[in-house]
Amino acid sequence: MALSTLSLTQFRNHAESRITAGARFNVIWGDNGAGKTNILEAISLLAPGRGMRRAGIEQMARQQGPGGFAIAAALMDDEVRIGTGTNADAPSRRQVRVNGAAAAATSLADWLAVVWLTPAMDRLFLESAGGRRRFLDRLVLALYPAHARHAARYEAAMRERNRLLGAERPVDPGWIDALEMRMAEHGAALAEARGDTLLALDAQIGVLEAGPFAQPSLALERKGPTEAGALAAALKAGRSRDRAAGRALAGPHRDDLVVTMRQKGQPAALCSTGEQKAMLIAIILAHADLVAERRGSRLILLLDEVAAHLDPARRAALYEQLAERSGQVWMTGTDASLFDDVPLTGRADWSVSGGMVTAVGMGA
Repeated sequence: MALSTLSLTQFRNHAESRITAGARFNVIWGDNGAGKTNILEAISLLAPGRGMRRAGIEQMARQQGPGGFAIAAALMDDEVRIGTGTNADAPSRRQVRVNGAAAAATSLADWLAVVWLTPAMDRLFLESAGGRRRFLDRLVLALYPAHARHAARYEAAMRERNRLLGAERPVDPGWIDALEMRMAEHGAALAEARGDTLLALDAQIGVLEAGPFAQPSLALERKGPTEAGALAAALKAGRSRDRAAGRALAGPHRDDLVVTMRQKGQPAALCSTGEQKAMLIAIILAHADLVAERRGSRLILLLDEVAAHLDPARRAALYEQLAERSGQVWMTGTDASLFDDVPLTGRADWSVSGGMVTAVGMGA
């Protein structure tokens, strides 16, 4: 799971950018607003979902451009090309291609596993459960490529059920029964994959070497039954309540990731910002090991401005840990000196200014 080349066409502030990737470390620096994070966002769109910014697809085409955008990549050690983008005449309709053939966005998980850390995630433990659930699902997706399909089908059935429950005219109960059975089938698959991932990840965190990154304990707060039959029954029994609320109140769409700092036995929300950042990094490192063990290959890791928020000792420790794992890492920062401790082997460097990318060097 690594990119050998990446092309951005009319994407965000990039008119035409071509990048030949390093096998292990890809370091991007430049001033704020130069277009560094846009490169990472483009890579994140080569996986299922809305990308690391969760922006609307219609917002991504370059403002000064003709409309529409394209992101294309070739996979390292594999004769596979994947891409995504929009056309000017349909700016809200995302298209995906694999080796030139049209494909579903959920199928991207079969080719790439991409996980990221961004400055916006510094408040992950303080804000709504939705952000933590999305973070967890990104981790799950790297282990269970079918997770994206189950999530899409569950959400589609849930939206239709919500619409029917809120309809002014009576609706055939058998129609709602069928939707609830579909929610239950895919919801049970979501619950199983999340539970297995958290159990394995919590164990993997436990065997990480003690170091500068706080070790978290992980658990899942369930908001409904996990077995398909029981979930279908709960949805049926809750129709009146859900109709009044305007949404389904039971199911995996309301689960929450619970994180506790092991050393203190303290909820992550009550820990310092530095401790929270350290726990996120520990989760990412353990997850990389778990993916390598389960899938036999490393994921792609996107680290947006992470180095700037670590002291020199933790920064050097992070680079050392990443080097030991050998996966492909993409990092951004405002100053090249932040990456002085990044190993040179398999490394490529670029500076970015005004959406223009300039190659600075590539390690052997």
